[in-house]
Amino acid sequence: MVADIGLDVGVPAAGLVEADDVAGWLPARPATAHKWSAALLVVAGSPGMTGAGHLAAAAAQRAGAGMVRLGAPGLDDDPARPTEAVGLELPSVGWAEAVLDVLVRFGALAIGPGLGTAPLTQAAVLDVLASSDRPAIVDGDGLTALGRDVERLATRGAPTVLTPHDGEYERLAGQRPGPDRFAAARALAAHAGAIVLLKGPTTVIAAPDGRIRVVAAGDARLATAGTGGVLTGTIGAILARGVDAFDAAAAGAWLHARAGAAVPIEGLVASDLVEALPRALAELAP
Repeated sequence: MVADIGLDVGVPAAGLVEADDVAGWLPARPATAHKWSAALLVVAGSPGMTGAGHLAAAAAQRAGAGMVRLGAPGLDDDPARPTEAVGLELPSVGWAEAVLDVLVRFGALAIGPGLGTAPLTQAAVLDVLASSDRPAIVDGDGLTALGRDVERLATRGAPTVLTPHDGEYERLAGQRPGPDRFAAARALAAHAGAIVLLKGPTTVIAAPDGRIRVVAAGDARLATAGTGGVLTGTIGAILARGVDAFDAAAAGAWLHARAGAAVPIEGLVASDLVEALPRALAELAP
């Protein structure tokens, strides 16, 4: 929290995200809201890797998305997807056009987890991002698809959030983050023209203009498979609610961390975070 004391000190080097900040960023649900008021399209998962999409979709529902549609290329039907998520059948190749056709109804896009890294899949991810005008969060295999072409995001007509761990950061930037994680996140954000959420024991969120936010509410219990998909869905839902991308990334990271803190220290699995998200949101109630 930064308070104005009457001095012109410029933009702070970094701000620690706290509950009051998140409460201020998340809009109240208006009385006239309907399910399409905060609709998220999730493109995630593939044959044998359906869990990533399921987690992202379920997290989005718990984080405030009124409508979630889930498409996994190559799956004609996915009866195991979250009950409330509407399926979107996508072919195994050439699916970008089908995604773009329906994306016009949605407030935001979440793309990448569990898609796989086949060349045609990577090309489809790039096509969807380049051709869409919706805020997007990109994670997992979506980041691999971008690779060193990440600077192409700077010409998108909508904001983009990237959520790399250190290995994915290297695929985007050509080198590991190094000890100065603020500088690393800033450099990639400026290069890509995107919001960068650099995962780690302390999560660093950087904007292209150099602003930094830090989420220190998480701990090692989040270091388990699938938690990245939960983060993707959480941020995607907040983007779909019309929140600024920098605020959405920071709010989603805080909620993700607080959900983890609500679960016993041993034995956490990613789906536990989904169920704990409403408790994290309840902490923000006045």
